[in-house]
Amino acid sequence: MRELSFSSQTKEELVRWPKGKECCRLAELAALINMGAEMPLGTDIPVEAGRFRCLRFSTENAGVARRVFTLAKPLLVLPPTVAVCRKMRLKKNNAYGVGLACQQGDLDRLGFVDEAGGAFAGIAPHLIKKRCDRKAYLRGAFLAVGSMSNPENSYHLEIVCRDAELAEGLAALMNGFGLKAGVTARKHVYVVYLKDSDKIAEFLALLGAHEAVLRFENIRVMKEVRNTVNRQVNCDSANLTKIVNAAIRQQEKIRLIERTIGINALPEHLQAIAQSRLAYPEATLKELGETLNPPIGKSGVSHRLKHVEEIADSLGRG
Repeated sequence: MRELSFSSQTKEELVRWPKGKECCRLAELAALINMGAEMPLGTDIPVEAGRFRCLRFSTENAGVARRVFTLAKPLLVLPPTVAVCRKMRLKKNNAYGVGLACQQGDLDRLGFVDEAGGAFAGIAPHLIKKRCDRKAYLRGAFLAVGSMSNPENSYHLEIVCRDAELAEGLAALMNGFGLKAGVTARKHVYVVYLKDSDKIAEFLALLGAHEAVLRFENIRVMKEVRNTVNRQVNCDSANLTKIVNAAIRQQEKIRLIERTIGINALPEHLQAIAQSRLAYPEATLKELGETLNPPIGKSGVSHRLKHVEEIADSLGRG
């Protein structure tokens, strides 16, 4: 069985979310149709009295199609219809189409026409008066055309809108909750997006996808732990390389002294540290200090070895 993507898992959770009050159901349905209908309302001729306009909502997610159908059935005058077909290209998944026959009153309530009967651009204010309605509208928008990358790889959530007015309205709606959404144009569409992981988690919680939030946070924690461990390993590796290179350099300097003037020509305290370095080539500064009598600290060892290297450098120049 094919494993669901993070987006699909999130949508499977959201389609089970309680439909709530009629105002919330209307706002969610309006977003689903406005974002996901195949026939944009802005290109249609105004509906004449007693007639209706046919729209078709298409999706590969059976749960989302079922959500549209169950929301539309009690809210629209005419009952919706459902059709299933199998795609013959690419993955050959099933496609679900929900037919919606909207009369003038339906279009008014869904916020698709203005007072003059023309197409309304953006999000109708009466749909998002209450906080619960605004959350429902965002839920419908994400269910219709939202997606997010696997958080194991990157943090990115986006909702694709067909025009700039709708994208700006949706971004403003999200930013009303402090989500810091951005808008960008992509070919013939506009994309509302979130890239901050904290804001993505807040958005999912706002929609009611609490299981998705837990999965998202678990992945974030594991990624942070892995990154911290990797940084620590890299830091330790760099420090180890630095220590090894310094020890090799110090031994070479001491052997230069040994070949020229001899270690015994050094002051007594420098003789001790030079002999200790030759005897313990892999020891750290702290470990070298503990071999001396009396023992000295890291800074003392570093100072003495630096003095030994300076003497060796002067011999090399001579």
